Amino acid sequence: MQICFLMGVIGIQLVVTMVMASVMQKIIPHYSLARWLLCNGSLRWYQHPTEEELRILAGKQQKGKSRKDRKYNGHIENKPLTIPKDIDLHLETKSVTEVDTLALHYFPEYQWLVDFTVAATVVYLVTEVYYSFMKPTQEMNISLVWCLLVLSFAIKVLFSLTTHYFKVEDGGERSVCVTFGFFFFVKAMAVLIVTENYLEFGLETGNSFIQLQR
Repeated sequence: MQICFLMGVIGIQLVVTMVMASVMQKIIPHYSLARWLLCNGSLRWYQHPTEEELRILAGKQQKGKSRKDRKYNGHIENKPLTIPKDIDLHLETKSVTEVDTLALHYFPEYQWLVDFTVAATVVYLVTEVYYSFMKPTQEMNISLVWCLLVLSFAIKVLFSLTTHYFKVEDGGERSVCVTFGFFFFVKAMAVLIVTENYLEFGLETGNSFIQLQR
């Protein structure tokens, strides 16, 4: 009854927005789609063996200091442990749990983006159904605001990831970003140069056909 009253006073779109905001605040923290996608048991991680387990499998038990150990400037330098490639090593697998996600650096941003995208999709579908049946003429489509928010959050996360990659000095992440940046720049220039015969979708022809039918 209260929802019907609110719909008559402030409109259906604002009511849907308020309901979805309440769902995001009360329900999504407990039932998150993003958290379920990672922690439903389909993803597994391998637990690395200890050095003692590797020694046992390689047949190299822990021994005392040998003569091959060198003493340099007062420090004992031991020989590195070498393990054959053909040892019978079976890694223990464990499913990814919610505790494991706490160590992920960008997991809160990922969870917020996925859950907010789901909420925006629901608002968009409800709004489109409302527009198809009621056909309002003097109301702004509020689902566009949700879509713009999803786009802005996605760009923010991508910008944060790119910034993090550029701050890392070791590794090739910076080179990968620059390479793909130039690749998409060249691709965009190629789209602008290619003639319309290859990229024409026939939209003007379709519009003319619809006008003739009318």
